[in-house]
Amino acid sequence: MSEKEPSKKKSPPKGIKYLIGGASGMGATLCVQPLDLVKNRMQIAGAGSGKKEFRNSFHCIQTVISREGPLALYQGLSAALLRQATYTTGRLGVYTYLNEEYRIRTNRDPNVLASMAMGTIAGACGAFIGTPAEVALIRMTSDGRLPLEERRNYKNVGNALARITREEGVTALWRGCLPTVGRAMVVNMTQLASYSQFKSYFRTGPLQMDEGIKLHFFASMLSGLLTTITSMPLDIAKTRIQNMKMVDGKAEYKGTMDVLLRVARHEGIFSLWKGFTPYYFRLGPHTVLTFILMEQLNDAFNKYVLGVEKRGSGI
Repeated sequence: MSEKEPSKKKSPPKGIKYLIGGASGMGATLCVQPLDLVKNRMQIAGAGSGKKEFRNSFHCIQTVISREGPLALYQGLSAALLRQATYTTGRLGVYTYLNEEYRIRTNRDPNVLASMAMGTIAGACGAFIGTPAEVALIRMTSDGRLPLEERRNYKNVGNALARITREEGVTALWRGCLPTVGRAMVVNMTQLASYSQFKSYFRTGPLQMDEGIKLHFFASMLSGLLTTITSMPLDIAKTRIQNMKMVDGKAEYKGTMDVLLRVARHEGIFSLWKGFTPYYFRLGPHTVLTFILMEQLNDAFNKYVLGVEKRGSGI
């Protein structure tokens, strides 16, 4: 008992886990925001008409820069940072906490099913908290493609949230909440669980990798690829529902299944993976940067604040 008590005191406070998770996500977002904008524009392009607006990701980037200027690639950055401050803080904090509790209670690493269950719970919690920022982000990154008279022209995320509440009611801040939570559950079930499993495999399997940036990089890149494949259809549904306008008092889409069926019918089944390249090149690096930053911040906190050489984030 006396040997366990000091290690318990040396464990980072639960609040720090949430702060580190949010800071990691915000740092990663600063690097990949242009790709998020491209992904959103490509997913919204052709809504309703089925008309192809962009040939590929590079054509989308070229079009945005030529029409709106290079800084337009960072449109919606304030909303993206708020989203990370809410969504990522919640999901990584909850997942890290659940992981450590599992290890304490079972004295072993979580298996695949346990990791998936914890990822699902963490994703649902984070997504519900982060939906208002998500709605603002989708609208702000999509605004530039609309005709001048139809643009919302939000000044920043605070202005966006205030105007949405005033003009459409407070419930509009949670528009698309179900597909957002559904997507987040799939994303986190895949991303967090696969990261944990890849990391464990690389560390204990044939490669015998040591804890460090190399291990975190390979585990997070593979995790990002799996997550992109599984979550894209729900991401398209979420994006279109959150960006839709009311036409003659009626919503453009009835729900997630309506979006998925209409996209498949009018634009083709593979349109459910429209924007795959920017989505992966956004999610891949974002996953890598988020996990690497989180691992490094945890190591730094353990070393410089707690005075211990404990390595790793607990994931």
